[in-house]
Amino acid sequence: MIDLQKLTQYVGDLDEKAVLAMLNEFVAGGPSEAEAQDVVAACQKGMTIVGDLFEKNEYYVGDLIFAGELLMSALDIIKPVLGQGVSAKIGSIVMGTVEGDLHDIGKNIFKGMSEAAGFEVYDLGIDVSPSAFVEKVKEVKPNILGMSGVLTLALSSMKKTVEAIEEAGLRDDIKIVIGGNPVNAEACQQIGADAFTVNAAEGIKICQGWV
Repeated sequence: MIDLQKLTQYVGDLDEKAVLAMLNEFVAGGPSEAEAQDVVAACQKGMTIVGDLFEKNEYYVGDLIFAGELLMSALDIIKPVLGQGVSAKIGSIVMGTVEGDLHDIGKNIFKGMSEAAGFEVYDLGIDVSPSAFVEKVKEVKPNILGMSGVLTLALSSMKKTVEAIEEAGLRDDIKIVIGGNPVNAEACQQIGADAFTVNAAEGIKICQGWV
């Protein structure tokens, strides 16, 4: 069985060789989907270490970018296990990092896991305006709208987006989930979202519950 604590530390240390070797060995052992979810959670904990070191000025922007790339490589290895038995699409999600925020690591993790879980995902990228979210929701009529943000200012952008969705008459047809460092139960209520999460694996479970 894979050592999850070691994996978390390797991700935190940005030890690409060790992370990918561990994950390839893990997948070769024919793990269950639940075990793969645990591995993703361990990788995410490693990303928290990266974030903490960045805040202490021990890591720099280049390290953050590398960490994001490392995580995507890790997800690519794990994806086949996460997506076992998923052929038909179970629902659709429009997602993006909200206006004024350029962070996309958390969003990208969520996107990878959503696709593996069988969702059709429309990723609008970063710094997405409320009107861009509205247009995409009108166009593809998704089950779920996912908004991500790392900065505190993202909360007001999320609120403006929910208001724009309401003004467009689309709110009753869609579930809204928000994610990222500044979100909590109080923010979720103020923004008018249906749910919040700071953990991609938990976010997937919420979305699966809705469809």
